[in-house]
Amino acid sequence: MQKQTITTKPIRSLEDALERCQILGMRVSRQRRFILELLWQANEHLAAREIYDRLNQQGKEIGHTSVYQNLEALSSQGIIECIERCDGRLYGNISDSHSHINCVDTNQILDVHVELPEDLIRKIEEETGVQITEYSINFFGYRNPQEG
Repeated sequence: MQKQTITTKPIRSLEDALERCQILGMRVSRQRRFILELLWQANEHLAAREIYDRLNQQGKEIGHTSVYQNLEALSSQGIIECIERCDGRLYGNISDSHSHINCVDTNQILDVHVELPEDLIRKIEEETGVQITEYSINFFGYRNPQEG
């Protein structure tokens, strides 16, 4: 019996996310679709409560429990991103490897794709003895720098 391998391309659009749900055999319920659509429209990281509030403001009635269960299912399958912060979890629409800019004054998290030079990665590997297969960088800064 041959083992079937699923090639996983990065999820960078709503269509990619819906396709991955189908590939994984996940039911794309009305509530799940609402959540995915909102995350791709908002294009920012949101707390579960913000997702619940925004969907209900849009007239898309969905319960608290349904929001939390769907976010857990989608993030555990790698369809959406879940960031653990001291003030709770935030959910975002990009699930492939990427870095973040943490804006200190607005409390936003922005997704960025950063490629380190190959020679820097090799140098880090030599110094640590660890083969790097993936990386994520967290940048911190201010959108509106203080003038001195």
